[in-house]
Amino acid sequence: MKPLPSLIISIILLFMFAGCNQNTIKSQKISVIFDTDANNELDDQHALAYLIFNGNTFDLKGVTVNATYNGGDIGKQYDEALRVSKLCTMPENIPLLRGANGSFDEIKLNINESNFDGSDAVDFIINQIKLNNSKKLTIIAVGKLTNIALALIKDPSIQENIRLVWLGSNYPQSGEYNLVNDIPAMNYLLQSNIPFEMVTVRYGETSGTDAVRIKKDEVTKRVAGMGPQIKNPVIGRHGGTFNNFGDYSVSLFEHTEYYDDTQSRALYDMAAVAIVKNPNWASSDEMPCPIMVNKEWIDQPENTRKIILWENFNSDKIMSDFYNSLEHYNIVK
Repeated sequence: MKPLPSLIISIILLFMFAGCNQNTIKSQKISVIFDTDANNELDDQHALAYLIFNGNTFDLKGVTVNATYNGGDIGKQYDEALRVSKLCTMPENIPLLRGANGSFDEIKLNINESNFDGSDAVDFIINQIKLNNSKKLTIIAVGKLTNIALALIKDPSIQENIRLVWLGSNYPQSGEYNLVNDIPAMNYLLQSNIPFEMVTVRYGETSGTDAVRIKKDEVTKRVAGMGPQIKNPVIGRHGGTFNNFGDYSVSLFEHTEYYDDTQSRALYDMAAVAIVKNPNWASSDEMPCPIMVNKEWIDQPENTRKIILWENFNSDKIMSDFYNSLEHYNIVK
């Protein structure tokens, strides 16, 4: 057998190196499933767009949806997530799946049926965690926790390979929209061994994601027209057609309610994605896991089970990175 010419050997080595380098880059990214009630307000849409536009940071495995009180049924939640994914040119091979329409207590009794409420999303979550092998898969959950709780009750073996980052609660105060939509699902996860990180909301306070805000006029100045331009326009939630996410964002802000003279809205969910990208944009502390009883938090200082609590978000840096991601987007692969 004749030896290969040196040029051919060099080309082979170059391709081998390139392949190894691509695998290394992908392994350094954060593997994520995004679980959302996309049609609820307007923060979910911005969180999903921000995630899609940060392909240099995230390896997005899929998007799962759930239904909460204000956003309509699971079909409407799915449709809104689909609009955003099209406007942001999310690759078609990244799946978008319907999850739970009902609550944890309603569905858990049917978990062994082949086609229960939310089964597409639940089975996907389980399969992706197992495919990820020993590497933890981050689930960024920005709605109720029903899909994740159902996945865990169906296959408890997955809990060691999950990092759950949940946008929810006004802890230590009661209330908060995502929480009250399915308290039993949250309590089930808190009492498991799943790594649990709680990204606080805290309405009206500066210490929670409520402080990460954008004004209506800033959307017009900084967001309008931003993002990739698509050929086939998408019909918006409130009507109209759109060729980029920025213009759709303007529409969302034109059709929302404002509760003070600043005409600003919090991008709670987007902040949750941001602190996964850069943990330095908020403070985090380990604490004994609490539990909720009669809609009130009960601290358990002797509990050996620990969770992470996120608070004190750097709004300026988070918003600056959001604008930068819209302008210099890097679509997830």
